[in-house]
Amino acid sequence: MNTDTFEPVIIGFTCNWCSYRAADLAGTARVKYPPNVRLIRMMCSGRLDPTFVLKAIAGGADGILITGCHPGECHYLEQNYKALRRFQLLRRTLAQMGIRPERLKLVWASAAEGVKLAEEITCFIEEIRALGPLDWPALTGERIPVASGFISAEEGGR
Repeated sequence: MNTDTFEPVIIGFTCNWCSYRAADLAGTARVKYPPNVRLIRMMCSGRLDPTFVLKAIAGGADGILITGCHPGECHYLEQNYKALRRFQLLRRTLAQMGIRPERLKLVWASAAEGVKLAEEITCFIEEIRALGPLDWPALTGERIPVASGFISAEEGGR
């Protein structure tokens, strides 16, 4: 696929109290950002189960954006620190799976930072566009190397 015509699909997991409201503020203030991002509202970024990220990638997402309240400002006290630890774990896991960790991004944005969030989304989409489509073997039906040999994408999905 030509990267000039490639339009990445980004899944964004957003905190209800801060970053989802920042996205809403960007919309009401008519701050534009590319429509490539699909935002999923969660009560807190600390509630993001790592399997949600892996499922989004397996479902065809080219990049994942995790957004939440600034550290120290979480409505659930310290849950955004949990999100930060999971983000770091997920980046290492993606790298071990052969997926560039740059496809996962964490952004802190308060409810008043709609412009900042829109800029971060736009920047991330450009970064993913430069990386090109996610040609992960499990998505293309190729055989995936594992410790015991090779398995097909269908076998790995079970």
